[in-house]
Amino acid sequence: MNTDRPPETLQTLRIPASGTLLPAVLALSELQLQEWLRSVGQQAWRAKQIRQWLLSRRISAFTQMTDLPLPLRSLLEENFRFTSLEPVGHQIATDRTEKMLLRLHDEELVECVLMREPDRRTVCISTQVGCAMGCVFCASGLLGVKRNLTPEEIVEQVLMLHRLMPDDEQITNVVVMGIGEPLANYSALMAALDLLCSSDCLGLGARRITVSTVGLPEKIREFARSGRQFNLAISLHAPNDELRTEIVPVNRNIGISQIVAAADDFHEVTGRRVSWEYVLLAGINDQDQHARQLASLLRGRIAHVNLIPMNGVSELGMAAPDEPRTQRFVNILQQEKVAVTVRKRKGADIDAACGQLRLNRSRQNN
Repeated sequence: MNTDRPPETLQTLRIPASGTLLPAVLALSELQLQEWLRSVGQQAWRAKQIRQWLLSRRISAFTQMTDLPLPLRSLLEENFRFTSLEPVGHQIATDRTEKMLLRLHDEELVECVLMREPDRRTVCISTQVGCAMGCVFCASGLLGVKRNLTPEEIVEQVLMLHRLMPDDEQITNVVVMGIGEPLANYSALMAALDLLCSSDCLGLGARRITVSTVGLPEKIREFARSGRQFNLAISLHAPNDELRTEIVPVNRNIGISQIVAAADDFHEVTGRRVSWEYVLLAGINDQDQHARQLASLLRGRIAHVNLIPMNGVSELGMAAPDEPRTQRFVNILQQEKVAVTVRKRKGADIDAACGQLRLNRSRQNN
């Protein structure tokens, strides 16, 4: 037992004084919520009831917690915000993909997406306000990185999308592929994903969650040693260091060989297949030699390539290759016995590119 860790208290949470912004109720752990309940003369066991309402039921206000006494519901309204996120933008595509722009307590913005397919409902969530990785094809980093999201800010994106869905729909999968580098916010991410998998929340299976990283070798190894069964996807985007450094500038300090070695370690420790994401950029990384180099890099490994035709962002001046060029890239990989699929575009008629809705809103505000 770790006796060095201080007990959780309301003091560590620092609930603001009257007249300032109230904390979101999910910023409290169950123990902290129990302490607060005692402090206002309520029974501590109601903390579990409150968290069940917040984490697994599709309500939008404390007043809807119908098995709580009215005085307690009033106390909750007086002392807490129901959620840390405020919807300020909501787009629905013809394929029923939904994208939400959410404002945080400090006026920063993040995005999350609900994607519908016949056999699944997948949500894509963000882990940071902005991104420091600098990928040249991505709108997420155009405004820089501002801060990490807290565990409750990560979880509440999923809950916000869950509340959009009718009762006969359930979230089946989570992909951590939104704004930010997930492994750069490792502790908060793991706390959030553990909560999403818990029986108190949505009870998602770990193997239905995929974490996508630009490739931070030591964090990949830490992820592997965590004992969790989450899936790993690595955003490669180029088959050699010279080209990858142009596309993903952070590669200058890492290198593909270190990323591949970390991925090999991940597979050895977990037994899990690694997915390699590769955004296809017309005339940049989509030529025959690039496909052959990629096949050579992954040959003999338990790996899967997920080709992603670029979702256009006007500020970046890049585009996806045409269908014949994409298919030729696929054919070369298949001939080299590399497993490959092309990601189906979702939300093509809305601001579906990662960070695009946030970028557009920020541009309007300026």
